[in-house]
Amino acid sequence: MAQVNDIHQLEQEQPEVQAAGEISPLQPLRRPVFRMLWIATVVSNIGSWMNDVGVNWSMLTLSADPLAVALVQAASSLPMFLFALPSGVMADIVDRRKYLLFSQLWTFIAACGLTVLAWTGHVTPEVLLVAAFLLSAGAAMSSPPFQAVVPDLVSKPELGAAIALNSLGINISRAIGPALGGLILSFTGPWMVFLLNALSVLGVTWVLWRWKAEPSVQRLPPEHFFPAVRAGLRYVHAAPVLRNVLVRTFAFFLFGSAGWALLPLVARRELGLGPGGYGIMLACIGVGAITGAVLLPRLRRHLSSDRLMVLAQSCFRPDHAGSGFCTPLLATECV
Repeated sequence: MAQVNDIHQLEQEQPEVQAAGEISPLQPLRRPVFRMLWIATVVSNIGSWMNDVGVNWSMLTLSADPLAVALVQAASSLPMFLFALPSGVMADIVDRRKYLLFSQLWTFIAACGLTVLAWTGHVTPEVLLVAAFLLSAGAAMSSPPFQAVVPDLVSKPELGAAIALNSLGINISRAIGPALGGLILSFTGPWMVFLLNALSVLGVTWVLWRWKAEPSVQRLPPEHFFPAVRAGLRYVHAAPVLRNVLVRTFAFFLFGSAGWALLPLVARRELGLGPGGYGIMLACIGVGAITGAVLLPRLRRHLSSDRLMVLAQSCFRPDHAGSGFCTPLLATECV
């Protein structure tokens, strides 16, 4: 069978899509580039969640200090805070495909470095924190341009379905990755989890390398980095709705992330679980996210966005507080 030299050739062979009202939720997957990138991204995200299990559990075995374990979550979250806005600006200034390739190369090198150090027995708490920061920096660099290229891969009527599929892919990987990572960690060791994470990046890299994006027509004068950053901040300041969303998100994660940061300690000390059990606990978060996504359209018919937020918080807060008192039998349900 002859190999296709240019993925874009497949895209050109696709028939015209239906009108917006006839779009199937899976319609974007008929686009070859979007389909291959979606599959590769799901695999890569599974590798990332496996890596998170490996890093968190490795820190727990190296240090009994709760602060050290919690710092892994801090090191993983800080890059998104620092680099998400600059990365979004870069996605509007430079070639997105090349920028995505750079971010994937960054992630691959960081994952390979962690694999070698784990294989040779040179992993320390400091190494784990640096590795968590570097890997999350790669994710922070790639997230905005990944979202920005979706309109280039599907037609305008398919855009909503494509965004929903991307959200579904994230939750699928969140349900599979931690459980698989915990299982592999139980039988081999962290080095194998780190290696599989490095290999999972190659699929996205290959699709991006083969994809030949059509050059966009520049209708506005080229932007510069710092003026674009200031423009983005001014837009947020002038948009009360967006500002309120950001404040609510900050308030939620400021306290809610403490549970995820200390979950390895709860799993091992309080519940007596191994890496497999810890991975299953994390996987339940993904299962819950998928369940919520399925129920959300039905709930929206009866509740406003604010009431949905109140309902979600009413479920989250007692459940999160009660997780500290769960028995091993009920642990996964409390998460």
